[in-house]
This record gives sequence, structure tokens and C-alpha cells, in this order.
Amino acid sequence: MPAVQLKVPVDNRLVMAGEPWSAYTRWLKLFDERRHVRITYDRGALEIMTLTHEHEHRAVLLTRLINVWTEERGLPIKGGKSTTFRRREIKRGLEPDECFWIANESLVRAKERIDLREDPPPDLVIEIDVTNSCIPRLPIYAALKMPEVWRIDQGVLSFQILQPNGAYAAAPVSASLPPLTPADLEAFLVLRGHIDENALVRLFRDWVRQLPPPTP
Repeated sequence: MPAVQLKVPVDNRLVMAGEPWSAYTRWLKLFDERRHVRITYDRGALEIMTLTHEHEHRAVLLTRLINVWTEERGLPIKGGKSTTFRRREIKRGLEPDECFWIANESLVRAKERIDLREDPPPDLVIEIDVTNSCIPRLPIYAALKMPEVWRIDQGVLSFQILQPNGAYAAAPVSASLPPLTPADLEAFLVLRGHIDENALVRLFRDWVRQLPPPTP
């Protein structure tokens, strides 16, 4: 297995190399109640990153739009926010910015704890890269078999779909929430900072209601 290539760190994070799994789990316990911290682990490489207001707000706004879409389209959904997902046997773990079970909602509906050894991963996760992680996170999502990642990288939204070869590829339409496209969401996200959040969400809801109903 090739070593993880670390990028140059920036001020809002701490990056370490050669850390055992036990060190990763100790850091998780230490920061258990601090939700503005993300801990990423990949085969010895460990990153602890604090989140900015911009980072958090983008994730919150996308979550509100997802909730409107599923509500108006009659889709089941269970949110997991920034649950830690980890697999000791592959030595990887991370927290997404937000995550949702949609197609597999019924399988985790009553679950208080998620164990990826027996439970399905989220159908959809949100990954905000305001400042890029020093540890590449998409390969970790792939190793954890997350089917779809909505990624905002340098302000650009893309829908990344896990392929049979184990890598992600950008898709024009969401696999979890068709027929939604990145351009559909960008048309509303661009209003961020120009109108208040509730007004933006109302505009999105009005647009969703004008769409043809989903196919039974």
C-alpha cells in the first residue's frame, strides 16, 4: 500500500505522520464534544482541523436545501451530521461535514449507533473544501464505500459518484436525489450573502414545487 502523500499544512490544522490507530482513537475521545473540529486518519497520517464560519455555513445551507428537496419530493431521509466513520481494518477514518441516508434510510431509521461493518454507509455526504485538507479525503470516502459525495472545492460544487473501479467521477445529476444537478443548486447558492437564508430557502422551495412530480 503506497504511503499517503501529505500536502503543505496551513494555520488552522495540525498534521502528524506515522501515528498508530490507537493515537487516532485517543484524539477522537479528546475532541469528542468539539464539533468544530474534524479529524482525518489515513494509514498513519493524521490531521486535526478547526472549521471556519464559511465552511460551516456552506454545509448548513446545503443541508437546508437537501431537506427541502426531500420533503417536497416525498423522499425519506435521516441525517447524520458529522458522524465519525472509521474502519480499523483499513486504517482510515473521518467525519463528513454532513451526511444523509436516503435510499437506505429504513435500514438505519432506528439505529442510535452506526457500525460500517454491518450498517450501510450514508447515501450522500457533503464535503466542503474551503481550505483543502492536507490528507486527500476522497480516497478515504471511497475506501469507506460512500456512494456519493457533494464536494465544494474552491467555491465550485460537484457531485462525485463512486465508480466500480473504486474511484470517484463527477456526474451531471445526483444519484441520490435525481434529477437535481450542481447547476440547479448553484443558481441558489450564488445568492448567499445577497439575501437572507430563509428567503433563499423559500425561493428554492418555490422552484422545487414547479418541477414535474417524481416518477412513482
